[in-house]
Parts: sequence; C-alpha cells; structure tokens
Amino acid sequence: MIVVIQKSLEASVQIEGNIKGQIGNGLMILVGIENEDGQEDIEWLSRKIVNMRLFEDEEGVMNKSLLDVDGEILLISQFTLHASTKKGNRPSYIKAAKPDVAIPLYEKMIAQLEGDLGKPIATGEFGADMKVSLINDGPVTIIVDSKNRQ
Repeated sequence: MIVVIQKSLEASVQIEGNIKGQIGNGLMILVGIENEDGQEDIEWLSRKIVNMRLFEDEEGVMNKSLLDVDGEILLISQFTLHASTKKGNRPSYIKAAKPDVAIPLYEKMIAQLEGDLGKPIATGEFGADMKVSLINDGPVTIIVDSKNRQ
C-alpha cells in the first residue's frame, strides 16, 4: 500500500460538481492499494499517518502530529500510484488491486484512520471521476510504502 501524504491548509474533492469531502488544517492522502496488501499494512500506515510529526511547534519546527494539532484527513483512492512505467509510454496498472480486493481494503483503511484519529475523516468515492483541490502547506509531501517498513 502506497500513500502520498500532503500537509494541507484546505483540501476538497468534488464528484459531478458536488463536494464529497473537504478539510481544513490536516492531511490530504492519496492511497494506492495492491493485491498483496492487508490489515497489517492498514494498521501500520494508519499509525504512521496520525503520529507523523509534520506540523510546526512553537519554535517553527515540524514536531507535532495530526493528533497534537487536532487535524483532519481527506483520504482519496488512487490506483495510479501503482503505475509501472518501465516499458513504453503507456503506464501499466497491473500491480493495482482490482475493485473486489481494493474496495474492502479502502473501507478498512477509512475505519482504521477514524479509530486512530478519534473522529470521522473525509473521503472521496472509490472509482469515481474526482476533482481534487489542495492548498499544500509548506509544501510538505511525503510518500510512504507499507512494503518498505524495515
């Protein structure tokens, strides 16, 4: 499971012109799911996300977590994070999990993040054509792959 974490001042996702989810101060997260992903990946990533120190303390040092600043999360499914670009000019998405595998894992990721954060999170809609807006604070963008834990 790969996530792209972007620190945001505000972020939102629209589907067919309607806002599906939006946040203020917090993290906008793109998540890519592959067939080998499971509950262990979800739990590890969720703990990493809510505890990662990306927010400034009183001295301006990134020393506070999402929990410390009572921040919000916008989680967007993004199968293209698993694109292979080794051959040719058309990316291959063969590593990305099909919906019958990915949707239940995406829903478990939502539940895990809500439990670890202690409040509901905003989301997109799996498989929908989404328009995502973001004011990236910093900018701070971190990529984390649950397969690279060690």
